[in-house]
Amino acid sequence: MLGWFRALMPREDRFFDLFERHSHTLVAGAEALQKVLEGGEDVPRHCQVIVDREHEADAITAEVLLAVRRSFITPFDRGDIKDLIQSMDDAIDQMNKTVKTIALYEVRSFEPLMREMGETVIEAARLTAETIPLLSAVGTHAGRINTLTERITRVEGRSDELQERGLKALYRAHRKDGGDGDTMAYLIGAEIYGHLEDVVDRFEDVANEISGIVIENV
Repeated sequence: MLGWFRALMPREDRFFDLFERHSHTLVAGAEALQKVLEGGEDVPRHCQVIVDREHEADAITAEVLLAVRRSFITPFDRGDIKDLIQSMDDAIDQMNKTVKTIALYEVRSFEPLMREMGETVIEAARLTAETIPLLSAVGTHAGRINTLTERITRVEGRSDELQERGLKALYRAHRKDGGDGDTMAYLIGAEIYGHLEDVVDRFEDVANEISGIVIENV
């Protein structure tokens, strides 16, 4: 009886529009992060882009949470909606934490492996943005969604490997017996690597939330 009643009710589609708008902020933030990692005097300007996109994403997240409270019928379970938008918001929050560290230490040049990790962030963001619109017809697109979320997981694995290689390279460059012994440079570099890996980890969280939605609704 409940399923029949829900089928007669008007569908709440604005959630999908909000998810998609948020995914666009993720891509914009990831692209700005890649520009940051190119280094140079424009680093602060690109950092500010990420801060602005993070504020925009926060506003969208607040709109989603308000809609969840006010809507009688939602396309997914309310908990799934809240968990999905929060995991998406966590991804851009982590980008913001990354550039806060960069701004704090006034970093203007970055290791090649950091730039490669920036590319994994962009790839994960674009895959997420490709996946999100498919949720509006989750049954129809379940196979494609699963393929895309698996690709995000593989990107996260590649990011892990890049972080490990980057930390090893930092250690070799800054240990006292094999380099200039710059402990502060090592610590700052390691912190940036850690933040970059955390960004991609948050995208894997998004992929996991999406996979859970597919399982529950197909």
